[in-house]
Order: sequence, then structure tokens, then C-alpha cells
Amino acid sequence: MSWHDIVVTRHKTRPTASDLLSNATPIAPNDVPRDIHHLGDFRATPRLVLIAALAVPIGAVSAVVAWALLRLIGLITNAIFYQRVDTKLVAPGGGHDHWYIVLLAPIIGGLVIGLMARYGSEKIRGHGMPEAIEAILLGGSKIQPRVAVLKPISSAIAIGTGGPFGAEGPIIMTGGAVGSLFAQFLRLTADERKTLLVAGASAGMAATFNTPFAAIMLAVELLLFEWRPRSFVPVATAVCVATVVRHPLLGSGVLFPVHGALHITPLAELLCVLSGVIAGLLAIVATILVYAAEDGFRRLPVHWMWWPAIGGVIIGIGGMIVPQALGVGYNIIGSELDGSITTQLVIGILIVKTLIWSLSLGSGTSGGVLAPMFMIGGALGALETQIFPHVGPGFWALVALAGVLGGVMRSPFTGVVFALELTGRFDAILPLIIGASTAFAVSALLLKRSVLTEKIARRGYHLTREYDVDPLEIYFVGEVMSRDILSYESDLSAVDALAEISGVDPDKTDSRRQMLYPVVTGVDTLVGVVTRTQLETAVHKNQGDRPVAELCITAPLVTHADQTLRETANAMAANEVDKMPVVDRDDSTRLVGLVSLTMLLEGRVRDVREANESERVLRLRVARPGWLSRHERTQD
Repeated sequence: MSWHDIVVTRHKTRPTASDLLSNATPIAPNDVPRDIHHLGDFRATPRLVLIAALAVPIGAVSAVVAWALLRLIGLITNAIFYQRVDTKLVAPGGGHDHWYIVLLAPIIGGLVIGLMARYGSEKIRGHGMPEAIEAILLGGSKIQPRVAVLKPISSAIAIGTGGPFGAEGPIIMTGGAVGSLFAQFLRLTADERKTLLVAGASAGMAATFNTPFAAIMLAVELLLFEWRPRSFVPVATAVCVATVVRHPLLGSGVLFPVHGALHITPLAELLCVLSGVIAGLLAIVATILVYAAEDGFRRLPVHWMWWPAIGGVIIGIGGMIVPQALGVGYNIIGSELDGSITTQLVIGILIVKTLIWSLSLGSGTSGGVLAPMFMIGGALGALETQIFPHVGPGFWALVALAGVLGGVMRSPFTGVVFALELTGRFDAILPLIIGASTAFAVSALLLKRSVLTEKIARRGYHLTREYDVDPLEIYFVGEVMSRDILSYESDLSAVDALAEISGVDPDKTDSRRQMLYPVVTGVDTLVGVVTRTQLETAVHKNQGDRPVAELCITAPLVTHADQTLRETANAMAANEVDKMPVVDRDDSTRLVGLVSLTMLLEGRVRDVREANESERVLRLRVARPGWLSRHERTQD
């Protein structure tokens, strides 16, 4: 049987009940024709080349913006903590500052940020990535120009005055703003704006850390919400351009070079699971602290403009206890990874950095997540080094770093690739996969949302990050369409056509519920479609003698039996219809069936069934003593 073998009931006289019985049966998958040359595993149009070309200048500008922001952070840090004019990125609170500078600098910085947020743009609050995600999913990928200016300045002030944050979140937001603004000056779709926004964000991140692969992975795991050539190619283009532009500006070497051989044993790989569990639990604690702090600040009887200054008090106190916890902390991360950090400092970083980062970030100040997670994860691993067997310099710090990153951001691939590109330790890839995947599993099992998506959920929006093959994409119309349908000859009058479906027992036939009726001539030649409402309206207006050919829609929206359910569903949504005639692909006038929105759900039904129905496919038969001899006697 093929999709052309259908039963179409056409009437000039009243049909019998048996004529109208609908016994439509979906075609078995084995009967699906294999001529699907019109389909491909990816959809790519020439627009891809255009968007990729637009991503080139976005990548270059984003790299320059990243360089400028890092220099601005260095300028503010040097001016406040070292009383000199220099743009070199240095650590604040080096231990030689007056106590009042360490205490007051974050407070003043928080006050400035609060004023900028209230009178400039509230969107500069936070660590950047949730705001970028919200712009992508809810804002049509449109970022205001003022955000592109105020976000990097506010972040430079927050970090330069001692804030324990990273520059990558603000750079991601700023790079995204560059791509979004560029796209808003052109006539592009929302999806194309999204692609250029993510291209700018990923380019900024790649330029900051010299990690192009990790930047692309972050785009795929966190920002794009799709895996398609139309978005991947432009993002990869922007990232590559940004990395090339970065090299003369910031250097081409790895950010945290680690030397020395690794001696990875099966025991060490097994302990990576335990390290991942601990990292996942630490990620959960850090996430809970951030939003517990945010809830606490909301209860304060003061305007949110003052919250960053109050968060600055927490930072200042923490800086007085452990000055190395202030700022981006690249020097501390390097010490953790090369094994030169002291145990006392490790404990101080692990406790103080976690507390001041999470509590101050909950105040709504401006700063990133990645660098603090590098430091906190590295401190955890450095502490594990005191317990776990020696494998190599900074090995456990590296594993824990990837684990914490995978647990906090729920992006295990990004965590692994980041750790590899930051250190050049490609010989540690298996332990990193074990640690990051375990931490991701722990975080996903015990916490519903990550630190990046909880803020979006608190605004009343749900975000899922699970990628799955759409079941409507793998099934065809011919597998679910109705082949036994009621149609009308073109010269049948409206009153007679209405009589065919009036007074029929709906429990015995689907023709009454069909609602859309093809109008045909000859041998299944489609003329148009007519609805039950059109027939009733014609009879009500005393036009029942008019033939259905005069009432029907002569150019109906149609689909084909070898079209996917997804494409058909998209066509229904775009044209606001819930039923479509199915015609032969080679002969668009030949009717082969009818498909409705309800039938399209068959693909979803099969997907739900496969996800929830358990079955044992194979059974192991165990031979019992004496069975063989009895079997042989039976054969004899």
C-alpha cells in the first residue's frame, strides 16, 4: 500500500452509514517512500553567508571592547589601590594598602553602580549572562545602546574597586550588545539578530581568555538554544576573528600555563568522581547563597539603588580578612593551578571568596561568574591535593575548577574545554570529563535551576536547556493522515452537501467532525475546500442551491504525504489553520488525504510512549538440570 491508495468518499446522494465509517489507519514506517530528496539533515540558505560576513566586524569590535574593558579595570585598580596611572591588570588589596582603602573602595564603587543603574539603565545590574539570555529569549535580541556603554563601565568600577567578580560576564553582555546594535541597524529577523548577538558575546569571551573553542561551546550550551548552521557558522566566524585580533592586543599564550608531567592512575580517575561530587555540592551552595542574598536584600527597607553599596561593605570586610579574595584574581588562579599556593590561603579563598562573591552578587552589583568560579574551584582542588594522591602540579585544582564550572553553569562541555584551553593541559582531558560530568549530574539532580537561569525564573519565565530531536521532525504526514475522508463533487449543492453530514451519528463516523471537506472533480482532482460553517452560512442565507465549487476556497493551503510533521505544523501555525488537504507532490491537484492538528500530535504521542513505557526486549533462558535429556527424548 502506498500513500496514494486512499479511499475518498464523494457523494451526490445521501451515503450509507458504512460509507461514512472512518477507519483511517496510520501507515507503518516500513511503507514510507524513500524518495525524500527534498529533505536534508541541516537547513542552510544563502543568508548564512551574509550573516557570517556580518559577524566578521562584530568579532573584531568585540575583541577591542574586551581589551578596552580589561585596560579600564586595570586603570581603576591601579588608581585606587596603588595611587598610580597604569592600565596593567593587577590584583587589588596586595596587603600593603591602608585598611580604610580596602573597606571603603568597594562601598564607593557600589554606590556609583547603584546610581548608574537607577538613572542610567537597570539592566546593568547582575553578572551579564542572564541578561543576555533574557534579551535572546524574550526581548527579540534587542539590547539598548545605553546598556552597551554603561555595562562595561559599571563592571570596570565594580571590579576595579575590589569586587570579587570576573570581567567575562560584562564582556559577554557588552559583546552581545555590539552584535545586537549592529543587527538593529539592518533589516534582519529576530533569529538573525540573536545569532549576531551571540556572535558578539562569544567573541568577547574568546578575546578575554584566548579560549575560542570554549567560547563556541558556551554559545552552543547556553546562549543559542539551537544547533543549526545558520547560527553556528556566524558565531564560529566571530570567535575566530576575535581571537586573531586578540593576539596582538593581549597575547597568544594560554592564560594559566602549567608545566610538569601527569601520572594519571586508575585510582586518580576514580577519585575524580568524588572530586566532581564535592564540586557539584559546592556549586549548589554558591548558587543558593547568591539567591538567598538576593532575597535578603529585597527585604531591606531601602531602595535597591543602595544595595550594591551594602554589598560593598561585605566585600570590604572580606578584603580585610583575605585581601587576595578581591578582584578578578588571575594571579591566585595561576598559583592554584601550578601548586604554589599555601594551604592557609586556600582555606581563606575557599571560604571568604565564596561568601563575598555570592553575597555581593546578590546585591545586584555588576560583575561576572567565570573568574570567581575558577578561583573557588581551584581552591577546592588545591585543598583536595592535601588528601588525594599526587598526580602532577595543579592536577586536582584543574579537575575541581572544571567541576565547579560545570556545576554552577550547568555547561559541562564548556567547563572541560575551558580548563583545557586555559592551561594547555590536554593530557588531562579524561579526568576533566569525569569531574565536570559528575558535578553536572549532582547539580542537575539536586537543584532545579542554575545561577544563570534562576534569575530568569524569578521574573516568571521558564527556560529549558534540554536539547532533543523534535519527534515531529522524524515522522511524515503520510504516517498519520486520514485516508478515508468525505469529499464533495464540485457540482453538489450546498444544501445537499450539508445534508450529508447532518443528523449523522458522530459515534459511528468522523465525517461530521471532519469540518473541512475537499471539493473534487474527476478522479480525485482537488478544486478547493469548503468548511461546515460555509455550508451552514449558505443555507441560512437561502443560497443552498449554489454548488460547493462556488463556495469553496480555491487555493487552499496543502501539504504532502512525504512532508515532515514539523513542517506541516509550522505551516498551520503560520497560516492559522488546523486542517490541510494532502496532495501528491508530483501532481498538486491530486488529493491523497487530509491531516489535522490532532493527527500531528501522533508524533508527540509516540515520543511520550517511548519515554515512559518500559518493556523487556530480550529474555535470558536458563537451562535447568534434566531439561536437555527430556528435550532429546522428545525429539527421539
